[in-house]
Parts: sequence; C-alpha cells; structure tokens
Amino acid sequence: MTKLGAGGKRGLGLFALILLLHGLLLAWLSGLAPRPPDEAARPFSMRMVAAESLPREKPTPLANPPPHRPSPAKLRPATSAPVLAITSPAPAAAAAFSVPVQPVAAPMAAPQAAAPAPAAPVAVTAASFDADYLHNPKPVYPALSRRMGEEGRVVLKVMVRPDGTADTIEIANSSSYPRLDQAARDAVQHWRFVPARRGETPVAASVRVPLLFRLEE
Repeated sequence: MTKLGAGGKRGLGLFALILLLHGLLLAWLSGLAPRPPDEAARPFSMRMVAAESLPREKPTPLANPPPHRPSPAKLRPATSAPVLAITSPAPAAAAAFSVPVQPVAAPMAAPQAAAPAPAAPVAVTAASFDADYLHNPKPVYPALSRRMGEEGRVVLKVMVRPDGTADTIEIANSSSYPRLDQAARDAVQHWRFVPARRGETPVAASVRVPLLFRLEE
C-alpha cells in the first residue's frame, strides 16, 4: 500500500464527517414522519355488567390454611375502663303488684312527771330601827348649827347586818347642811337594829332612817 500524505488524511476525515451529518439528518427526518396508528390508541367501548350475572368461582381451599387470629375486638381485656355516656332515661315499667301504704302509728307520748307543788312563799320581814327596846339615842344637835339657825331633814340609807348592827351608811337625802348630815351619821353608826328575816333566818338588808333637826322656840 502506498502511504497517504497529510492532504489525503485530511480529505478522508472531511468525507467521514459529511457522511455522519447526512446520517443524523436522515434520522431526524425519519422521526418527523407520521407513524401508523397504534393498536393501543384505538377507541374501545365499556359496558357495566351486574355482579350477579357473572359466574361465581368457588374458592380453592388452601393446602396449609394460616392459623386463625382473633379479631382486635376480642383481644380487649375483660376489665376495660368504664365509658360514661349520657342516655335518655327509659320509661319505668309498670309494677306487677302494689303494696298498700301502712298507716304510721302516732308515737306514744311519754308519761310526764307530775309537776312539783309550788313551794309555799317564805315571809320576808324588813329591818327596823324604831323598836322601844332598842333604846337608840337621838343625834346631838351641833352647837354651831343652833347658833346659825340651821335646820333640816336628813334621810340615811343603812345596810343592817344579820346581827342587827349598821354596816354601811349613805346619805339618801341631805339637809343641805353638812354639819347636820354628819351629826346624823355619827348617831346612827352606834344604833341597834332589828335585822330583816326570811322566814326565821336573819338576813342582811337595807333600811331608810329619817332624822329631823328643828330648833324649838
């Protein structure tokens, strides 16, 4: 074989490139050509058939049936949490029998104890100071009151002990002259009294003692 020069190699390469471009052009043109209609693109029609009209096939029993598993509802524990629900009350069924209402017996009144007889009132005797046997002296008329012409009436409230002596002495009504009031107190302080009595028992009680201071003409 004869060896090609550089110019020959270049010509062969250019020729191969032209052939490749023609092949690609033919392939592109063949892709643009319309294709015959495909079988899958043909129109078809569909009709609804009732399930009862179709023949039923009996299921073929399996050689090794799977083990029976209980439904989830049966797997619930026996002691499930109670469920609260609001339900309308059902009408009560009529009773087949009735019990007559028994009359309630009135409670028996407890016997009342006889009221105790009222105690007889105890006689109370007031204290006194004017008994003759007491020999109580009269108050001393103050000399200055005589010269000043002081006169008046004094009423003393005396608390008498059960033994008949004076306990406390208060001026219930004053004579308006302190000397006359004090003279009355000094005299009654040493008096003897008939004590008050409740029944036969001497008790403490108060008595009013009036004293009159008057100058005689």
